[in-house]
Amino acid sequence: MKSEKVTKARRWYDDACGTAHALELIGERWSLMIVREMMYGPRRFGDIRAALPGLSANILTQRLETLEQHGIVVRSKLPPPAAVQVYGLTAWGYEADQLLMVMGNWAARSPGHDPTLPLSNTSLMLSFRTMFQADVAGDTAMTVGFRLGEETFQVVIMDGVLTPERTGVGSANIVFTTTPEAMAGFVYGKVPLEAMEATGAIRITGDRSAALAFQTFFTLPPRADRPA
Repeated sequence: MKSEKVTKARRWYDDACGTAHALELIGERWSLMIVREMMYGPRRFGDIRAALPGLSANILTQRLETLEQHGIVVRSKLPPPAAVQVYGLTAWGYEADQLLMVMGNWAARSPGHDPTLPLSNTSLMLSFRTMFQADVAGDTAMTVGFRLGEETFQVVIMDGVLTPERTGVGSANIVFTTTPEAMAGFVYGKVPLEAMEATGAIRITGDRSAALAFQTFFTLPPRADRPA
């Protein structure tokens, strides 16, 4: 309890505003990024660190402990044969996905935003939810699989709603084998599929027309003007 009092005295705002309290909870460097990486299910310590290569093991340990104290993160152990400790979000912690989407959409308009920088697998999935154009997708129904390194995801589009999940590719209509950066170039940079395939950046199996349609469902917001 002593360390918690010291932390509050030094870093808390003593302000009743919900925004101020949100910054107290997740405003420390790396905290929100760690929360982001757990958005599609519990992760092992090493998985989180691998997704955030600039984060040291010591800082990750500290941030996880703080997030757990705040009721945002909970530790658990996977059942045998894995039997390893994982970190996941509480039900309230998962509600931060709306915060991430609003912040992502707002920040994408920054004149200084560089969409070519490294991207984690989870970031890519969150970006799909954030930038999905339901009016363009219309009544399209499809399941899209992704093989991103050692992880696999499915994105289900139905009734104007896009839902990502960390799971096997199953019976997806189309499966992309790629990297988050290459997929972002295809979806947001509108690089032609043939060009991505020619360089080996993307490999697809399944319905090619579904892959081409998927590309049209996402648009980055316009950049904000720089002050004169």
